[in-house]
Amino acid sequence: QVQLVESGGGLVQAGGSLRLSCTASGRTSSRFAMDWFRQAPGKEREFVAGIRWSGTASYVANSVKDRFTISKDNAKNTVYLQMNSLKPEDTAIYYCAADPSGVVGAITPPYWGPGTQVTVSS
Repeated sequence: QVQLVESGGGLVQAGGSLRLSCTASGRTSSRFAMDWFRQAPGKEREFVAGIRWSGTASYVANSVKDRFTISKDNAKNTVYLQMNSLKPEDTAIYYCAADPSGVVGAITPPYWGPGTQVTVSS
C-alpha cells in the first residue's frame, strides 16, 4: 500500500505563487510515476504534471507549462508542484497520485492523496 499526503494549498491572489508538496510513504519504488491532477467545481479531473522517481524526465500539461513546474526530492520521497502566475481558473482541488506502472498521466492511477485546495482570487 502507498500513502500520499499533499500540502501547500491555500488562498492566493491572481499573479501569486504556491508550491504544493506530495510526500509518499509505504511500498513505493523507483519505477513509480508521480502525478498531479486537479479538479475544479463542475469540471472533470485533468492531468497537470507528472514525473518518475527514476530519471529526470518530467511532463507538464500544455495549459500550464509556462507557469507550473514539477520536481522531486527522492531522499524525502516528495514531489513538488511549483505554480507561478496563478490565475483564478487555476482554482481547484489538487491531487497527488502514484502509479506503479511508471506511466505518467495515466487516467486512473491506483493511489491518490486526499487533495489540497487551491483558491486564486481575482
